[in-house]
Amino acid sequence: MDLNLAKQKLAAAQNKGSQQRERIDYTKIFFKPKAGKYQVRILPSTYDKAWPIREVQFHYGFSKGPILALSNWGEADPIADFAKNLRKSSDREDWQLAKKIEPKSRYFAAVVVRGEEHLGARLWEFGKLTNDQLLGIAADEDYGDYTDITDGRDFTIDAVEDVIAGRKGIKCNLRIKPKTTPISEDAALVEKVLNEQPDILAINRRYTYEALKDILTKWLTPEEEATATETPIASADADEEDDFIKEINKPVTPAYSLETPAAKTSNADKFNDLFND
Repeated sequence: MDLNLAKQKLAAAQNKGSQQRERIDYTKIFFKPKAGKYQVRILPSTYDKAWPIREVQFHYGFSKGPILALSNWGEADPIADFAKNLRKSSDREDWQLAKKIEPKSRYFAAVVVRGEEHLGARLWEFGKLTNDQLLGIAADEDYGDYTDITDGRDFTIDAVEDVIAGRKGIKCNLRIKPKTTPISEDAALVEKVLNEQPDILAINRRYTYEALKDILTKWLTPEEEATATETPIASADADEEDDFIKEINKPVTPAYSLETPAAKTSNADKFNDLFND
């Protein structure tokens, strides 16, 4: 064995690992409020000129963490198809399983955090309640377009620790600023945050239809499920729905498998029938 070659390979591996950690620097990608007050500006989206908030669907509850649903690209999704098929059943456990694995929406907006402008545009992730609140403000003609480059409005986020469903989390209370302001007086910064926004669909891994089908098959067959987990980049946190998402994101052992005896045979048949068609 060549000792020098081993040292070279070790150095290369360590350098590669360092580069990967640098690429996945969460503070440069996501804005995740902790308890405290923040002032942020929601930016016009690079990916949708008409609307600044991006709805993205994930599957939760699998050992790989949140998984991007193929519906984000308008494609068929085997997990969603299976959940839809389970909904046709009159069995209560089928409905519970369908609810757990069917795609769930999270929302992302590119923001500039005041006092942290040097970090550029980052993604703020939130749930339906915050999204509905932002929709209501956007529909109010008294406020106008709060993302306007020169005459938009900042938001104050009052993030407080809260106990929801018996678990600790962060609840974000929003207030829109009454005064209109530009994104920044620095033209270079404005250009940067408008054109260099993280793409949530590119950050997370995109699985093929067959790969998702394989994940679902192994999950339904607990004895074959891999023990290793994959840490996702996008995960729910820092808003009023965190505890719900954290709960459904826990890997669980299904009540049946593809070779289920007795009472659950019909569900295994549904899986096989669905993908054999």
